[in-house]
Amino acid sequence: MDCLFCKITAGEIPAKKIYEDELVVAFHDIAPQAPVHFLVIPKKHISTLNDLTEADRELAGHILYTAQRLANELGCEQGYRVTMNCNELGGQTVYHIHMHVLGQRQLTWPPG
Repeated sequence: MDCLFCKITAGEIPAKKIYEDELVVAFHDIAPQAPVHFLVIPKKHISTLNDLTEADRELAGHILYTAQRLANELGCEQGYRVTMNCNELGGQTVYHIHMHVLGQRQLTWPPG
């Protein structure tokens, strides 16, 4: 297994986890870009958003719902950013889908 996030879900690499259930794991980003910055990843390996299938619809919704719930639990009720990058031109560096959630600071657009 070469995927960094698969190793995290398997417990082979430590992460500062904030949530885990049968479908997803959420953990703090190792290089945070905001006071609150965490990732939500599926336990199932899916390389990019382009690789989602009809069978993954419920999982995709669960990722988004988990991000929203955790953002609010971590004090981001006044606003936060949720983003997913797809492939190299979209800024994806780890090829296992993951949602970034950033909050507790003013975020600008475009992001840079």
